[in-house]
Amino acid sequence: MRLGVSLEPDLLGLLDSWVRERNSPSRSDAIRALIRKELAEHELGDPNSDSVASVLLLYRHDAPNVLRRLTAVEHRWGAHVRSSSHVHLEGGSCMQLIGLVGKREEVVNAAEDLRGIKGIAFGRYALGTPTVAGGTTGHRHPHHGSAATADPKS
Repeated sequence: MRLGVSLEPDLLGLLDSWVRERNSPSRSDAIRALIRKELAEHELGDPNSDSVASVLLLYRHDAPNVLRRLTAVEHRWGAHVRSSSHVHLEGGSCMQLIGLVGKREEVVNAAEDLRGIKGIAFGRYALGTPTVAGGTTGHRHPHHGSAATADPKS
C-alpha cells in the first residue's frame, strides 16, 4: 500500500541523513522502522504487554559466589528465561547474555533482579515486543505473586 507524506525540507534532510547512517535501503524502510519503534514503545507502556528482553551482564569469573547467585536468579525467573549464554572474555572476566519473555512488568523485574546480583560489574537490558514483527512470546501461563522468596544477592 502506498502513502504520501509531506515533510519540511530540513526534516527531509535529517531523514535522509538518518537513512544513510543506518544503512537503510530506502526512506520507506526507515519510516517503517520509526513507526514500529513508536508502536513498540506505546505497547510497552502497558505492564501486561507481551515483551522480550536481552540482558547483558559483565562480571569477574572469580568473584565470590557470583555464579551461584546468577544461577539462583535464573532459576527463580525460569518461566521467563528462554536462553542464557556464558562467554569467557580475557583477563578473567565473563559476559552473560540472557533472553527473557513474558509480561513487560515481569520481564523488567527479572532483568532488574539479574542486574542487581552482588558481584555483577555491569548490567544492562533492552526491552522490546514481538508484536511489531507479527509474533508473540507464547508466554501465556498466569503468575501469582512474585518469584521465589530466596534472596541470592546475599
